[in-house]
Amino acid sequence: MRVSPRRNPLPSPLSLMPDKTIFKKIIDREVPAKIVYEDDLCMAFEDIHPRAPTHLIVIPKKEIVSVDDVEPEDEALIGHLFTAMRKIAAQLSLSGGYRVITNCGRDAGQEVMHIHFHLLAGRKFTWPPG
Repeated sequence: MRVSPRRNPLPSPLSLMPDKTIFKKIIDREVPAKIVYEDDLCMAFEDIHPRAPTHLIVIPKKEIVSVDDVEPEDEALIGHLFTAMRKIAAQLSLSGGYRVITNCGRDAGQEVMHIHFHLLAGRKFTWPPG
């Protein structure tokens, strides 16, 4: 008589982890991107569906889902992102101004569940934005 191996009814912890976001895949160099800025904490790359002549995505390398998931220990990181955006704007000579946008949650238009900022420039923007 042959005995079948016992099956564990609980899923492994790895199977419970969500798939990597496209941004995490870019950080890990699994997906190509036109990276325009990178340091130890963040990176910026061109948006694949630009809404302005300059349209960059700026992300922390730390995985944070949205503004709702920013913790007190992330304050320095979020500040760093804004400092990086200022550097990027100077590097690209965006002297006419630029807009920084973030969306929090699907109803607000967040498509990738990794906090990110859109840095847009190169045209005149109106208000309200949409």
